[in-house]
Amino acid sequence: MEELKPEQSDPINPDRVSATKGNSYNSETTSKSTVSSAVNGLINNRPEYLQEIYDNIPRTIYFNYDLPDDMKDPSGHPIISYPRNKIRTTKYTPLSFLPKNIIFQFTNIANFYFLVLVILGAFQIFGVASPGLAAVPLIVIVCITAFKDALEDYRRGTSDSELNNSPIHLLSGTHNPNVLTTEVGPWRRFKKACTRGTFATFRAFKKCGVFICGNKKKKQEYIRQQVQEEEYALHRVSTVHSEYSYQSQPEPRLSLDSRRSMQSGRSRHRPTVALPNSLLNPVLKKENENVGDDKRPSFKNRRWKDVNVGDIIRIRANEEVPADVIILSTSDPEGNCFVETKNLDGETNLKTRNVLKCGGTNNLKHSDDLGDTKFWVECDAPNPSLYTFRGTIHYENYDGSGNLVNPDEKEAITPDNVLLRGCMLRNTKWVIGLVVYTGPESKIMLNSGITPTKKSRISKELNLSVIINFLLLFILCFISGLINGLFYRRTDNSRAYFDFQPFGGTPAINGVLAFFVTLIIYQALVPISLYISVEIIKTLQAFFIYSDLKMYYEKLDFPCIPKSWNISDDLGQIEYIFSDKTGTLTQNVMEFKKCSIGGKSYGLAYTEAKQGLDKRNGLDTVAEMNKWKKRISDDKQEMVELLTKYSSNDQLREENVTFVSSEYVKDTMMEDSSRKEINERFMTALALCHTVVTEVSETDPGYRNFKAESPDESALVSVARDLGIVFKERLRKSVIIDIYGEELTYELLDIIPFTSARKRMSCILRAPDGRVIVYTKGADNVIFQRLDPHNNSNDVISKTALHLEDYATEGLRTLCITEKEVDYDYYKAWSARYGEANACIDDNRDELISKVEDEIESNLILLGGTAIEDRLQEGVPSSIAILAQAGIKLWVLTGDRIETAINIGFSCNLLENEMKLLVVRPEENDLENVAYVDALITGYLKDHFGIDTSDPASIPPLVEAAQKDHSAPNPNFAVIIDGAALHLVFQDLVELEDESVKALKDKFLLLGKQCKSVICCRVSPSQKAEVVKLVKDSLQVMTLAIGDGANDVAMIQAANVGVGIAGEEGRQAVMSSDYALGQFRYLTRLLLVHGRWSYKRLAEMVPCFFYKNVVFTLTCFWYGIFNNFDGSYLYEYTYLIFYNLAFTSLPVIVLAVLDQDVSDTISLLVPQLYRSGILGLEWSQYKFAWYMLDGLYQSVISFFFPYLLYLVSFQNPQGTTIDHRFWIGVVAISISVTACNIYVLLQQRRWDWLTLLIDGISILLVYFWTGVWSANVTAAGEFFRAGAQTLGTLAVWCCIFIGVLVCVLPRFIYDFLFRNFKPKDIDIIRERARMGEYDDYPEGYDPTDAEDVERHRLLTEIIDHDPKMLEQLQNEEKQAQEKPEELDHNPLARTFNTIKKRATIQRSRRNTVRSRKNTINDQFHRPIDINLLRQQMIQRGEYQTARTSLERINTTHELPGLTQAETLIQYHTRNSMTLNR
Repeated sequence: MEELKPEQSDPINPDRVSATKGNSYNSETTSKSTVSSAVNGLINNRPEYLQEIYDNIPRTIYFNYDLPDDMKDPSGHPIISYPRNKIRTTKYTPLSFLPKNIIFQFTNIANFYFLVLVILGAFQIFGVASPGLAAVPLIVIVCITAFKDALEDYRRGTSDSELNNSPIHLLSGTHNPNVLTTEVGPWRRFKKACTRGTFATFRAFKKCGVFICGNKKKKQEYIRQQVQEEEYALHRVSTVHSEYSYQSQPEPRLSLDSRRSMQSGRSRHRPTVALPNSLLNPVLKKENENVGDDKRPSFKNRRWKDVNVGDIIRIRANEEVPADVIILSTSDPEGNCFVETKNLDGETNLKTRNVLKCGGTNNLKHSDDLGDTKFWVECDAPNPSLYTFRGTIHYENYDGSGNLVNPDEKEAITPDNVLLRGCMLRNTKWVIGLVVYTGPESKIMLNSGITPTKKSRISKELNLSVIINFLLLFILCFISGLINGLFYRRTDNSRAYFDFQPFGGTPAINGVLAFFVTLIIYQALVPISLYISVEIIKTLQAFFIYSDLKMYYEKLDFPCIPKSWNISDDLGQIEYIFSDKTGTLTQNVMEFKKCSIGGKSYGLAYTEAKQGLDKRNGLDTVAEMNKWKKRISDDKQEMVELLTKYSSNDQLREENVTFVSSEYVKDTMMEDSSRKEINERFMTALALCHTVVTEVSETDPGYRNFKAESPDESALVSVARDLGIVFKERLRKSVIIDIYGEELTYELLDIIPFTSARKRMSCILRAPDGRVIVYTKGADNVIFQRLDPHNNSNDVISKTALHLEDYATEGLRTLCITEKEVDYDYYKAWSARYGEANACIDDNRDELISKVEDEIESNLILLGGTAIEDRLQEGVPSSIAILAQAGIKLWVLTGDRIETAINIGFSCNLLENEMKLLVVRPEENDLENVAYVDALITGYLKDHFGIDTSDPASIPPLVEAAQKDHSAPNPNFAVIIDGAALHLVFQDLVELEDESVKALKDKFLLLGKQCKSVICCRVSPSQKAEVVKLVKDSLQVMTLAIGDGANDVAMIQAANVGVGIAGEEGRQAVMSSDYALGQFRYLTRLLLVHGRWSYKRLAEMVPCFFYKNVVFTLTCFWYGIFNNFDGSYLYEYTYLIFYNLAFTSLPVIVLAVLDQDVSDTISLLVPQLYRSGILGLEWSQYKFAWYMLDGLYQSVISFFFPYLLYLVSFQNPQGTTIDHRFWIGVVAISISVTACNIYVLLQQRRWDWLTLLIDGISILLVYFWTGVWSANVTAAGEFFRAGAQTLGTLAVWCCIFIGVLVCVLPRFIYDFLFRNFKPKDIDIIRERARMGEYDDYPEGYDPTDAEDVERHRLLTEIIDHDPKMLEQLQNEEKQAQEKPEELDHNPLARTFNTIKKRATIQRSRRNTVRSRKNTINDQFHRPIDINLLRQQMIQRGEYQTARTSLERINTTHELPGLTQAETLIQYHTRNSMTLNR
């Protein structure tokens, strides 16, 4: 690695910056800093050219140094300003909310249109009777929308505030020259005051709400929270005393005099000796000897937002890292710490990080030691790459005598020396680190993106409908103005005598005025009430989603929480789901299920993958599950009894046993067993080869819990413990195990750690008898290449390979376990070489280390293999299957390794045995070879799908065709692509000469669309977002992203709909999501039930709303024909207000809130109904136009029927004339309101008493208002007695009846004919439901809920086979309810009650391979035909394959997660041939 070299030895040389311009730290920064540039530009508002410079200059941080002059302004302040550690995921700030939200709302063309109308109405010339009243609807909708947006943003802001105010131990007493924190400008003070005021206001409203409307529990909870906040506010200002005391026991309490003499009351400790190659500076230490303790550095409680670049912080165990920091010291004597990176890459396994060699507890023991150090760090500019970090720390190096050896000593800083924001510190008391990136510049935030503002698809397409109506409105107004202007040109009519004075001086001006007058009259054509109604509807839909008990996760007390209320209809149109794996599909709980020892397989299990295979083969999976459940339960009981009888194991807990095999116990515990030795060697290897540490259980003091770097490792050690070989304790240089009650101590000589590149780990130990043993475990393909070709039985190797293949087919994660004895002198020589390789600083250091590791990890003896199940969340396989039937494609985007992702793919039935896996990954020796990846994808498209993309010109038409194709992909293919290949796919390829390669992104898209499953492995958060954007933008489809960690936030925000899983550890994804769920299986109900309902309801409600307004508005237009469009109203003014507000609003709202074409149960049982949303069949501009034409037709009926009735004037029975325009308007609006409400009712699929009541009231309301309003002479004016006179006339009622009938009849006939002679899928399903086909399924039945499935199965069996028993049980239950005390004495009633209320099923995911006893092959080294052996083993019952035939899984590459026996044997054979040469 190239380093920045100052021109002089002084590390703060002013010319240093100029030397950085050619630095290689940022050779990759340009490609990685795209996100960084966007975020940083928002941070500091720099001009683009300055931002580019900022993004390409390495960062330099000084501690106990003054800044160089060229990094300071004339005032001595730093030139470069770094962002604070405060983060904000909200869309608004208290200052920007009003202007930004109002501007956003008025970008909606309809809102802007209504604003113009309100302004016009304020001028008397346009004849608006009440301008203030006319403005009320617009004010209401803007306020409602603003309140909703404010509430959503306040919740985000509360989460941000909670995070920003999290406590952290910050080193105080030292000056940080890198940032300016002492000066706070007036603008920032003003913003802070606004923020405090806003939160205070919201808290006041919350307090009022709690104490006025809340129950006693809510009040107590609120008071408790306030007390906790006050206690924290008092505590955070106190000093946190240093804990790195030399003494292991706490210091005794000091006397008052002693405390006074110590000034600050700090605990005394021995002075730290400055060692060579240490950050501790003896010169500084001597200078600071006389400084009082109160002025020495100490850690104090501060908030995350108080952390700045260049600060030193201390992170304690189980605390989250607040910023990206370089590790200076840890509590571990070896300088290690363990972190959980779940928020970064989704993995909960622990990862090891190391302290810098110049730091550590040998050098930095106390908080005041940090004040005796001086150093400076240079590193990369902020970039989103999670897996890279390059930097150097510079310090003055002194020898043991305090003499300066090197004024500019350097040490490289690697990713292993860095903790990233979002990591969780585990199994380490504390870590001290130097902050390098804060807030928006931290890697996790650079991968998160900016919180987007989302609008649903219907809302976007609604704008086109509004524009069409605008055009129609313009045409109507233009015609009206034109005719009125022409009318004023004529002088040969009565107007010249009766019109006192026109408003306009010329006909043209009168025409223009008429244009705007009619614009106000016809304004309902673009109804503002539509937007009010939509807001109300979506709010109610969100409430119903929140209230659905079938999506309530009781374990976490977590319902489904809609956080974005305005996109509920998008849930009904999702075509692609992008899912994280760990914590989303899986529980990340590993259970040891099977093992192969010495060629014999042990363990009973029925896995999810096996269950899916049985289901595809037509077997009754419920019956199979019950069969296996009983078999496993019986075998487990026998196994536990044998273990209790033959071993004294105080760590055995029956409830924790996951490996079930009584046969293993018999083979191992019996004295005369021939397999005893090999089985014990295997389990001893599991108990010794690991990095697990133990801790006493809080709930069971005699039981020790395991804390491991990965859950797999914990599962391996746990199974050995359950079987009597117990790992008890890890000391610094030894491991203590207990074998059947006998304690043994193994000396730990060395550990070769696991890495993703090595795919194996080794432990070298000296046994109590003096033997040096190398235990190695790792991926099967790696281990088989390293087996000894002479000392391993081919029979054992072949059978183990077959067993591992079968385990992998069942979706289990496989590992191989080996051992090897070496001479102690050989080990010592090897250890010396290994130490030299690790200490090497040459460029080929990694190669040297790998070579020495391979030397001792060769010629291994195979003991066997293990099979571990990564437990899926409940209902995941069935949920994925149902979503696939609905036409939804699922892509898995995970940070895990390929082998892990493939195992989960089989477990949740994303991958099947019949599939061919198309692997896309770059060449191992040339990771930047774009042409290679392009050739792979191009070849796959041509060879397997017949798509030729060699010609770049053919790709755009293929993408356009793909946009229109929503059919199911080919079920025989799946794509596996890794992060390195995705890096090449998404990088800027403009500079390449080959035009075909430039289209690599589109080719990958076409390949993914053709395959049933796509799994992206080892992807970063930003790559997840890139994949989502590629599919969303290129295919123009609706996408949904679901995840549970901070590493999923970017893709959640990039998708049309983002769903966060509320994990048990961290809820970062929930904070940034649109919907929050407790488990993945609830997604099925969210989409197929609530999403489909919301989409269908809104897709019917919107055109109905336009239709009813067209009916009403065009009656005014037809009336204008007869008055030359002079602007007079057909209707009394209150009708204009109440038509949309009261007469016709509730029926469409009820339609959009309560309508159900089928029940929620049928929606889940027939998921194919969801495809109408994917295809967009329920809403289109064609449907909108059809409803508009229907409205046009009905407007003609509504006006001209009353017109014809009044064509010849007549008197009513009372002898009065009723031919006034308002009298005609009464009949016209009666027909319009009645016909529209009945029309809307006919479009509603579910009629209940509430629907009919609301529709009836809405219809009657117009008649009621006519009578009531016209009875008041003062208020009604010329409308006085209009109701009594018109509605008291029989001819009017006849006209209304006939008019309504003629309006509704055509649509009724059309719907009747189509539903009976050309029915849609939904019509057929509704008819089948009426015929009782789904009556067996109870209301609320959920096929993804194991409890519902089991309850339904048991009740159905009872009903079908023994109805009398059901009747008897019902009677018994009824009696038990009347006499509860008898319930305990009636087993039948108790059983039936359990079935009905809580019939749970333990989905044990266990399959069987119960082999008969194997014998060792007499011909030890004879090659074996693997296919012949497989057939023989099946015939003898030694190999019960998970497949029903011998067909093979086909893949284009050899994959570590896809175990095949032939491949493993080939590895071993190649190794043998190499060694023989």
